[in-house]
Amino acid sequence: MSNSTNQSPSVNIINEGTKIKGNLQANSDIRVSGTIVGEAISKGKIILTNNGVVKGNVSSSDADIAGKVEGDVKVTSKLVLRKEAIIDGNIYTKSLVVEEGAQINGTCKMGSDVKNLSQNNDAEYAEETQLKGAKA
Repeated sequence: MSNSTNQSPSVNIINEGTKIKGNLQANSDIRVSGTIVGEAISKGKIILTNNGVVKGNVSSSDADIAGKVEGDVKVTSKLVLRKEAIIDGNIYTKSLVVEEGAQINGTCKMGSDVKNLSQNNDAEYAEETQLKGAKA
């Protein structure tokens, strides 16, 4: 069977009430309304609703966060923090939009230095965090 390349963009949806333990890696967008205990890594956009929680690092090309992240947020392009967002970790991004009320409990690094977070390193990043998690 041949693969169809004319499909509409896909989105991985983690609904409210769903809890995933382990790392989540995707080539397409991820929308999280539930809880992920582990890393969330996407080559696309990560959308974290106000009920969404990620207890681990987040890495993507774009992100729109209204929920809680307990870990570092690494975004190679644009990061939007909604007023309900709580980030307990460091932020690394090229571009940042923060609504009044969003909380950042960590450092924030922006600009061209973020190019070092190239998505070519996603696999290495996932392996590093997996190894750290295994030792904990």
